[in-house]
Amino acid sequence: MAYPLSRPDISAEDIAAVNEVLRGPHLALGPKCEAFESAFAQYLGATYAVAVNSGTSALHLAVRALDIGEGDEVITTPFSFVASANCILFERAVPKFVDIDPLTLNIDPSKIAGAVTRKTKALLLVHVFGQPCDMSAIEQIASEYDLAIIEDACEALGAEYHGAKVGTFGEVGAFGFYPNKQMTSGEGGMLVTDDGQIADLALSMRNQGRSRRSSWLEHERLGYNYRLDEMSAALGLSQLSRIDSMLQRRRQIAEWYNEALQEVRGVKPLAQTPGTSRSWFVYVALLDKGHTRSDVMELMENWGVACRAYFPPIHLQGLYRDLFGFKVGDFPMAEDVAGRTLALPFYNSLEKSDVEFIVEQLARSIK
Repeated sequence: MAYPLSRPDISAEDIAAVNEVLRGPHLALGPKCEAFESAFAQYLGATYAVAVNSGTSALHLAVRALDIGEGDEVITTPFSFVASANCILFERAVPKFVDIDPLTLNIDPSKIAGAVTRKTKALLLVHVFGQPCDMSAIEQIASEYDLAIIEDACEALGAEYHGAKVGTFGEVGAFGFYPNKQMTSGEGGMLVTDDGQIADLALSMRNQGRSRRSSWLEHERLGYNYRLDEMSAALGLSQLSRIDSMLQRRRQIAEWYNEALQEVRGVKPLAQTPGTSRSWFVYVALLDKGHTRSDVMELMENWGVACRAYFPPIHLQGLYRDLFGFKVGDFPMAEDVAGRTLALPFYNSLEKSDVEFIVEQLARSIK
């Protein structure tokens, strides 16, 4: 494939950082993880950061730390990667879906209040494709109904809402570092919070339920092996040291796409909302209604350009249909958008000529 969908940006310094760990005495539970946590908290402006082995693990620990359990409801979006709803199911709680805003593709704040019941305990927001949610409206609703806020910022590292970085608005935020993200640690994630109790619980639960006070084989609560190893932490720390330049590079590539797509009929870029700064996770465009996306994708693949549908609606996944009886038409805005989104190749080594070629093939495919 001439143009894969994504490719990590790994520097010589990143490789040297990992090799340094391999030459040392600590491959787990060492100083690199603590250094990564400290640097990440400082970058975001958060008080605490807890490194874990995936963004999904960070979300799960957030749900547990807020004491969300069986029968509790958590309002969230059906337009996301499935982990943002699965983490609720892990604790036998109920994801209560609310349809999306067609402009931002995030949860529609105007529909949240209508979904609140006496069982509702939290809002789990997803900053989809790195576009911040409307946090002012959401914080007002959370305050009115006494609901906790979990921010799934796994796609949104560095995104800002009125000058503040996302992931720092709610009680707890979650980030992921899979290789297609803005920065990577291979696998890995981070839970962030300003609440010391939540941080202590997350530290304990990621490490088999041991607390700071526990001896080696003492376990105070149910926990998991959600630890981040030292090699991954070293890679994450090295990547974080150049996060600003990597984010700027992704903005430049996105601008090239936005400019080139202006000349293409049948497809349009995603919108940018006032007061927000998107962090570019993937580059997704929206096909106009009436085009058959599968045909467009097949032609693109034949010409060496990878592309993918992002995201299928969560409520129409087989598991959720079986558990809750969801059907087509339940969340029409999410379903409409999910049927027209198309992710194009997006990674830091793309040049303007590459973007122009990709968009040319897209125009041919649509025509």
